[in-house]
Parts: sequence; structure tokens; C-alpha cells
Amino acid sequence: MYDIVIIGGGPAGLSAAIYAARGGMKTLVIEKIAYGGQAVKTYEIDNYPGFSDKPSGEELSKAIEEHAKSFDVTFVQENVKLIENAEYGVKVIHTRRNKYMTKAIIFAAGAVPKTLGAENEDILTGAGVSYCATCDGAFFKGKEVCVVGGGNTAMEDALYLAGFCSKVYVLNRSKRFRANSTLLDAVKRNGRIEVITDTVVDKFNGETMLSGVSIRNTQTGEKRELNVSGAIVAIGVTPSSQLLKDCGAETCPLGFVKTDMYLATSVKGIFAAGDVRVSPLRQVITAAADGAVAATSAINYVNELGIKSV
Repeated sequence: MYDIVIIGGGPAGLSAAIYAARGGMKTLVIEKIAYGGQAVKTYEIDNYPGFSDKPSGEELSKAIEEHAKSFDVTFVQENVKLIENAEYGVKVIHTRRNKYMTKAIIFAAGAVPKTLGAENEDILTGAGVSYCATCDGAFFKGKEVCVVGGGNTAMEDALYLAGFCSKVYVLNRSKRFRANSTLLDAVKRNGRIEVITDTVVDKFNGETMLSGVSIRNTQTGEKRELNVSGAIVAIGVTPSSQLLKDCGAETCPLGFVKTDMYLATSVKGIFAAGDVRVSPLRQVITAAADGAVAATSAINYVNELGIKSV
């Protein structure tokens, strides 16, 4: 019997592990692939307090992982298949190989950015190709960039980047935009932003760093190159929330998990932290903060529950 089981080993899950262990909880972290989450793919991180030397996402993630592993926490690499309720508030977590009993769960499985599927996208992700303007935009200060997408996030990203980039191209696959008219009008009025419609990205160019994008007009087939130093893909993210949906947790229409101010979900004893939950910002610092809040709430819940761990 564990006091707290944390599902997900990104910044939210590892932060939760630190706080849970410091709170005297018998804690297990289950991560299916590798610790660090999406942050591992980021080339540099210059907005996490205390690291003026701009560590890479991999370096920062490794530092957080080592910190978490310095506490008395059990770590396993397994894929969670099912969460079920048992008697007396106990939860049973099923993986492919094992079953784990716990009093509380912190669900920090994250979200996966939607990709374009363009050539070289995977190779240059974190090396000029990004899925978060507020995370990586500062690296492109004074340079030309493009934003791919037609929704509110894409327009917000374009306006944000126009504040310090020399030129911002907005690439949308049709003439129709999902963004609201107010944002779209603001983009069209901005002198640093050029909107290009009926356009898709065929290829991200460059070997180790992005040097440009190859684009194609969907109506005429015309091809051209944009010499940009950065490309923000803003076509949405997919939250890894299906396990919580299956056990009855409430989500928003986009699939993100709803929580209260204590990060409790609608299922008693289950808390959510990081990119998987409804949040206005998804970055390493907010994920770490979520982990701290969720762990503190879970500790209070476990102490009130009063079931003995073994």
C-alpha cells in the first residue's frame, strides 16, 4: 500500500514526488518512457528561475530528476493500463506487469503537441522548431520566424513574437481561421506580421538547426522557401487524459482534466498536475508549481483518510 502514487515523470510528477517524500509519504512514481516530459526536447530554457546559464531542457530535467531521486521514493518504468476504485477509498493501479494499491493518485501524464508530419520536423524539434512560443520565442529575438496554425493560440503566438522578432509569418492551410475576429484583426493590423493563407509546410530545412521552411500553396501547388530561424507549430496539443476519463474524472471539451484550486479532480483521491489539466499556461515552471500544490493537497487527503500503509 502506497500513500501516493504519481503517474508521470515530467516536471509536475517529479516536483510532486519531492513534496510527497518531504511530507513523509510512502511514494511511487510511474513513468512509461523517460523522465523529464516534453521539457527534454527544448534546446534551451531561459525562463526557469535560478538558472541564468540557460540549461538545455535535458539538463534541467536531469537536475530535477536527480533531486527527486535523492529522496526515499520508488521509481518504476511501466505503462499504466487502468485505474480502479477499491474499498475504503483505496485506488488500484494496473500496469502491464503489476498492480499497485494507493490512497491517493497524482496524475501528471502531460500532453502531447500535435505535429504537422512535415519532413525533418522530428529532427529539428528543439532546434528551431518549437511548440511553445512563450517557452522558446526569446531565442528568436530580432530574427524572422513563422507560426503555423489558424486558431487563437497561433494568433496569440504571432502577436507575442511580433513584440521582439523582426518578421513573423502566419501560415494557415486555408482562408478560414478558427481564431476569433478580434485576435485575427489585431494580427492583420500588425506591421511585423504577414499572413499567408492556403499554405502548408512540406519541409523544415537544416541539419542541426532550422534554416528555413519549404511551403506549398494548397490551391495552386506553388512552392517557395521562407528563410526563418524559428518555427512555432501552434495547431494544438492532445492531453494524455484517457485514463482519468475512464475512471470518471471530469474534463473540458478539449479533454483537459478539470480541477479545483487544490488540484483535486472530480474523482475523490485523485489529483491532477501539469499539462494534462485545464490551465492557461503550460511550461516547466507552472508544471513544477502544480506538482507542489497537488502533492500538498494529496498529503492532507491521505492524513485525513487514516488508512495504514504497509
